[in-house]
Amino acid sequence: MYSDDLVRPWWDALQVEDPLFDVHTHLGTNDPSGFSATAAQLREALAGVDARAAVFPLTEPDGYRDANDAVLAEARSDEVLVAFCRVTPDDAGEARRCVEAGAAGIKLHPASDEFALGDDRLEEVFGLAHELRLPVLLHAGPEIDPYGATLPDVLDRFPGARFVLAHAGLTDLAWLAGNPKPNLFFDTSWWSATDVVTVLGTIPPGQVLLGSDVPYSTPTWGAHATARCAQYAGLAPDQVASVMGGQARRLVDRADPADLGPAPGRVPPLDPLLERLFVYLCAGVEATKRGESPGQTLDLARHCCHVPPGHPHKAVFESVWELLDRYEKHAPQMETGNEYAAGWDLIATAAVVARTPGTPLPLT
Repeated sequence: MYSDDLVRPWWDALQVEDPLFDVHTHLGTNDPSGFSATAAQLREALAGVDARAAVFPLTEPDGYRDANDAVLAEARSDEVLVAFCRVTPDDAGEARRCVEAGAAGIKLHPASDEFALGDDRLEEVFGLAHELRLPVLLHAGPEIDPYGATLPDVLDRFPGARFVLAHAGLTDLAWLAGNPKPNLFFDTSWWSATDVVTVLGTIPPGQVLLGSDVPYSTPTWGAHATARCAQYAGLAPDQVASVMGGQARRLVDRADPADLGPAPGRVPPLDPLLERLFVYLCAGVEATKRGESPGQTLDLARHCCHVPPGHPHKAVFESVWELLDRYEKHAPQMETGNEYAAGWDLIATAAVVARTPGTPLPLT
């Protein structure tokens, strides 16, 4: 999927050998966004980093019963996929049906399924998750308002449930950073390294979980970004191993979460010349995610790379230059099959590398 083979050297350089578990992947072909993923595509993408994954349906305009059954069937066929069911307040009883059929968790998407976290009809869903100590993955993307006071109220009333804010908790990270509830977790399924680094620097490592968001990203891209940001934030090897899969496996097995100690408590400051580079690369990523060319932003990023030979982060600038070369060489021959412009993930990888100086780089 996407440019995984071209990103691979940067992942390999991190030398992550612990088993991976991706807590955020989708299946489906009917999502109005035009994004899709088949079971075969998902398994192939996971095989690239030898990972297991939690999986749930993409948006299904006609309801989730059949889609949940399809996910359950795929999960029964091997040990790679772990089924989560997707439900709405209109059919809260679907959660219990799916859990009794083998689902290990629940996915809620208030944005695309148009409901509020405080909807009274979700009491049944949250009660089930509390009773059985189930993970509940909650969309927290940029198109919705912060959950605010509703979130801690739900967390307090259903302490047995393990709520996972997707996309680095974008909606509420500003006020949750440094003070999350013990039954609140964050997945890393977001493209901006600053958000992922902030989560890893301010949230206890036992409450951060690897997520990729297939088909909006890939396990290779997500694993690379998460591990690189975790190493940059100063996490110890056992803490990185927990983030990359150890804790997620405990949650889907309904085991008690492991305590991996406190958050590092700070995010290392960024060299101003790297900050210039990172900003232009992020602007390029944003354009490609709208299906547009990054245009002049990549010219500006290349200008940023012309630092003196003695600069302490010279290798980072050279690595970004190599990724931009790969983008310009390969993107014209690539297609994504969705609204993203080809090669978006190469530019996004360059942005991650620029934001995390001091982490291992490939010999290119």
